[in-house]
Amino acid sequence: MELLKRNRVLREALKVLTALAFVFLFISGAVFAVLAFRPLYYSDVDRLNIPQSSGLDRETVILNYDALIDYNLPLSDGELVFPSLAMSDHGRQHFAEVKDIFDAFKILFLILLPFCIAAAILFGRLKDRGYLLYTAIACVALPALAGGTVALCWDRLFVAFHKLFFNNDYWIFDPRYDPVITILPDTFFMHCAVGIVLIVLLCGGICAGIWIGGRMKTKKKAGQTQTV
Repeated sequence: MELLKRNRVLREALKVLTALAFVFLFISGAVFAVLAFRPLYYSDVDRLNIPQSSGLDRETVILNYDALIDYNLPLSDGELVFPSLAMSDHGRQHFAEVKDIFDAFKILFLILLPFCIAAAILFGRLKDRGYLLYTAIACVALPALAGGTVALCWDRLFVAFHKLFFNNDYWIFDPRYDPVITILPDTFFMHCAVGIVLIVLLCGGICAGIWIGGRMKTKKKAGQTQTV
């Protein structure tokens, strides 16, 4: 701690590192928040006319979607079984790879959480909340970039994401063998991406609010000291 008090460059570097850690903590947390928020999909079932486009009734659509979400949630370790939809071997492998990505987010969250808590305690003792300002800026800049990309070229981004994270083309489903694709329209995934962006922005706003509140409190104390 004494080293950080004396070395401004080192402290600034740690603040930047802490800000990045918080941003990725928020992103990983947002991913699971959106994944677990089933009402988003339930509303899209009607908004996107999924029963009509899939040829399945609403109850069947939701039942099979819930099975997919249960499989991908952090505490799940069972196999994916759709209640009433067939699944090919390639489809099963793709969903297993998707779960691996969610597991990576889970590990990232579990690694970053104690680091962020420790860093917050450290900077609290140093009475330096600058990392919150850096976090807020990053929480606005990164989602703004991502949000702009989603708005302008979602289709290309969707394809690029799959090509980047999967080393096969199993994500290109044939509805004859993997009818689950008929209940997972691209627009729903866009809504999920927007939800993640909004959550990260909200976290950034909270960080900014805490930083502003701390600055105002410090200035108020300084004014009272001068008055005395």
